[in-house]
Amino acid sequence: MPKQRMEAFTDAIFAIIITVMVLELHAPASGKFSALWSLRHTFAIYLASFLILAVYWNNHHHLFQIVRSIDGVVLWANTIFILFISLFPFATAWVGDNHVDSVAPEMLFGTVMLLMDAMFFVLVRTLIHADGENSEIRKLVGKGYNKPYISMIGNLAAIFLALVWPPLTVIVDTLLLLLWVLPERRIERHVTNGQ
Repeated sequence: MPKQRMEAFTDAIFAIIITVMVLELHAPASGKFSALWSLRHTFAIYLASFLILAVYWNNHHHLFQIVRSIDGVVLWANTIFILFISLFPFATAWVGDNHVDSVAPEMLFGTVMLLMDAMFFVLVRTLIHADGENSEIRKLVGKGYNKPYISMIGNLAAIFLALVWPPLTVIVDTLLLLLWVLPERRIERHVTNGQ
């Protein structure tokens, strides 16, 4: 089946989720610049969450540039990926409301990140299966595609680091973005060269 409708649906969901997150930012009651200081944690987690979602969307977009066809399994994998993405505004708001002293919100944030990474990995595997044995996606992100493994191990460690100091979860998960900021170079070269 064609992939365009699923891509358009996913793009729309990402846009809605980012909009929902920004709606969670509430203006301070005071009209003074000093009132913004009390919202610094909320702004910080919003910024981190926005960047995380932007990186996920960017990688999802690049991944689908090399996909020729999808099937029902891919649709379900993508739907479950979107489910976990949709939990992100809730996790972000809970962390933002509880600043740096609460373990549970940070652990939930880390768990949502782990679920998103795990489902992105499952999505890649289902795309490889749907596109067939000689597909470009199998050649480009089949063997040697270790980013998801590194990311999931890092996410798991980040969850438990909340027990040491809660902000470590968000810090580690945000640092893991460095793996993903630049989409898979093999895909980039393939798309650029038009091979």
